[in-house]
Amino acid sequence: MENKLERKYGLFTAICMVVGIVIGSGVFFKAQTILQKTDGNMPLGILAWIIGGLIMIFCILAFASMAQKYEKVNGVVDYAEATVGPRYGYYMGWFLTIIYYPTLTVILAWLTARYTLVFLSSCWPNFPLVIPAAQGGCVIGPECMALTMLFLICAYVVNALSPKFAGKFQTTTTVIKLIPLGLMAVVGVLVGLLGPNHMLVSNFATASAKQGGSAAPLLASVCATSFAYEGWIIATSINAELKDAKRNLPRALIIGAVIIIATYILYYLGVAGGASVDVLMADGATVAFVNIFGGLLGNILNLFVAISCAGTMNGLMLGCCRGAYSLAARGEGPAPKLFGQVDKESNMPHNSAILGLLLCGIWGVYFIFASLLELWGGVKAFTGTPFESVVLSFDASELPIVTIYAMYIPIFINWMRKAKDESTLRRYVIPVLAILGSLFMVYACLVGHKMENFWYLIVFALVMLLGRVYLKKKG
Repeated sequence: MENKLERKYGLFTAICMVVGIVIGSGVFFKAQTILQKTDGNMPLGILAWIIGGLIMIFCILAFASMAQKYEKVNGVVDYAEATVGPRYGYYMGWFLTIIYYPTLTVILAWLTARYTLVFLSSCWPNFPLVIPAAQGGCVIGPECMALTMLFLICAYVVNALSPKFAGKFQTTTTVIKLIPLGLMAVVGVLVGLLGPNHMLVSNFATASAKQGGSAAPLLASVCATSFAYEGWIIATSINAELKDAKRNLPRALIIGAVIIIATYILYYLGVAGGASVDVLMADGATVAFVNIFGGLLGNILNLFVAISCAGTMNGLMLGCCRGAYSLAARGEGPAPKLFGQVDKESNMPHNSAILGLLLCGIWGVYFIFASLLELWGGVKAFTGTPFESVVLSFDASELPIVTIYAMYIPIFINWMRKAKDESTLRRYVIPVLAILGSLFMVYACLVGHKMENFWYLIVFALVMLLGRVYLKKKG
């Protein structure tokens, strides 16, 4: 099937997509998670951010080499197809379409709704909520659920009906979200070093006094960074819509990665300059903003976080809308003629976009009932054993991410086999580092999530088996 998508995005938009998709809510709420997992050990937390960032950049460098050689419809699916084979490319595209894109999109829609309500309820303490904000109404209340679905639909409308506007929205939100991060990074570090309490110095001194027990806190923290660093691969889904893709896509990936890693580490240090680690572990980064910038600006942070999440959600929905199309363009998957259609006016695969929205709705229902409301928390298996766990309950924000790192490994191995015209650095050194990083991420997940991995892999296997059915139908 001929690809009919127009090349409408330039290098700056591509960089903004990489940065905008990755820098979302993760840097704001995973910073607290990492402090909790390391028991307030600042150096260990920084090490986790560095390791997670290096894993990301090794993978990006490996895929950047492939992007200069392979170009078709959907970056990572193209690379899987070219290096491992058409069948593996199909399964990669199937996984992205059914699990990866929609799970992350749903979670970002929920976070956008959550921080929107936090901002509103902070500005107007009497803002009516069915469940009061103090009792978690901004997290699990019906208003939050309704807003989540509304934001999903809005993101679908923007991407499906006006992809050029979606690109401009991505650029704008990327610039906006960097404002509070940059302010906290610079001002927080200065206040933490020069202020009367020398908070940053105190936090590091407190951490050095803690006794290190095992590698588990570091592994769990690296696993947490996977959510904050993830999403860059989705930028490769605009491969067919990027001007001079073989040149601009690698540049966008590498430049974006450097910006992301520097932003995360500096922000983490800035937050530590505004409050003690004990307070940050209990109440999150908002306290640091309030301490440094005052109550008004501190609350405005919540608005910036909501805008930041909205920008990331927009980028993730971009992948959702193109998921089924990336399969259909190859004549694969369910109803390739239906999902391969591209609208003449909007230049978007509308049927593919509708399926993406539907999958977001399905995963949204799971996330709300299993993770937020914990309605089947009492249904446990292996009771009384070390494997006791809630049936079919897992972290949908992290486990699909670690799965994709495992799926990268065969691509890197086969790249080393086939890229005979590449230099030693691009053919062997970078892919080996990317493989080691991917293996580390998988190991960190196994240690950090324990039995959740078992239940997730059951769902993953069922989804892949369903994909096999459609592969057989192709004949």
